[in-house]
Amino acid sequence: MTTRILHVIPTLDRGGAEKQLTLLAKGLSSGTYSAEFETHVYVLTRDGPLRADLEESDIDTRLIGKRLKIDPIAWFRLRHHVKRLRPDIVHTWIFAADAYGRSAGKAGGAPRFITGLRCEDPWKGWKERFVDLRLAKRTRVFVANSKGVRDFYVKYGLPEEKLQIIPNGVAPAAESPLSREELLSRLGLPKETKLIGLIARLWPQKRIKDAIWAADLLKVIRDDVHLLIIGDGPHRARLETYRNQAEIADKVHFLGARNDIADLLPHFDVIWSTSAYEGLSNVIMEAMAAARPVVATDIPGTNELISHGETGMLFPVGDRAAIAGCTKALLERPDAAKRLGETARERVLAEYGVEKMVARYADLYRHVMRD
Repeated sequence: MTTRILHVIPTLDRGGAEKQLTLLAKGLSSGTYSAEFETHVYVLTRDGPLRADLEESDIDTRLIGKRLKIDPIAWFRLRHHVKRLRPDIVHTWIFAADAYGRSAGKAGGAPRFITGLRCEDPWKGWKERFVDLRLAKRTRVFVANSKGVRDFYVKYGLPEEKLQIIPNGVAPAAESPLSREELLSRLGLPKETKLIGLIARLWPQKRIKDAIWAADLLKVIRDDVHLLIIGDGPHRARLETYRNQAEIADKVHFLGARNDIADLLPHFDVIWSTSAYEGLSNVIMEAMAAARPVVATDIPGTNELISHGETGMLFPVGDRAAIAGCTKALLERPDAAKRLGETARERVLAEYGVEKMVARYADLYRHVMRD
């Protein structure tokens, strides 16, 4: 008997939850799982580049077209599609999809719900908490991607007995089609440049100002370091203004959202993550899988991935001098940095491979169907 799974997610941008859904859906639709699970993806608000990845695997992917924060038309459209599809399990990802997916899904007759908890969410106010706690009654399992996220939501008020941890999965890094010389030439940077990468959505959680400040400190120490900030978001203009006011536009470069991050990643000398909070960072996992040394904030989730001095370097949130200091040490000791990156790759692929993640979800779906 085939189990029909419906995933509901706000977008198919290249965000962390979107990447994990795509890896999971493709994993369940191929190989040993293809006869057991039938996978569908409904996108609540807008499409994105990951839709092509899903369609390459012949995964049914539909856009609901939510336009407003509270959009009754989108709600009724989703309910209609759920009625037509008759899924055995609705698996929701991220708050908007959690709310619409569970409420419209229930009205459409879906019998079982799983909700993914992707990150600590201190931004949620009383309205979001009311929705979460009210809909918790109809949720069979909440899946946190790290111990930190689980602990956050236990304190938040979700029932602990319904919380389960399934860590994110990461695939081995592919070889870049670009040589380092080609990349530096395209960026207009000297051959001796040391590249620091920061890949993030540009909003307050990511604390990009800390990275710009740390780059300014590094500029005092050595003249060959350039910070490439990859990503976009509502704070880009003010961050560019901050960079210009700090007079460091010659060393800090905003590259915007890109679809070739996998090609760039192997050429970074160090990857930075300056976030105030995370779940289980895809960027850090991908950097580790590419054997890139990571300098990151010592926060829940991240410190589950990184052991300081063994698989990366950790620093207290907001400690800009520590960011610069850790990076300086890695750049001055390339052999040690290489060993750290290789150890990180071995660990992340052994403990967080995509196959393990897909197998854990398959076991969860089987368990939920038996209940």
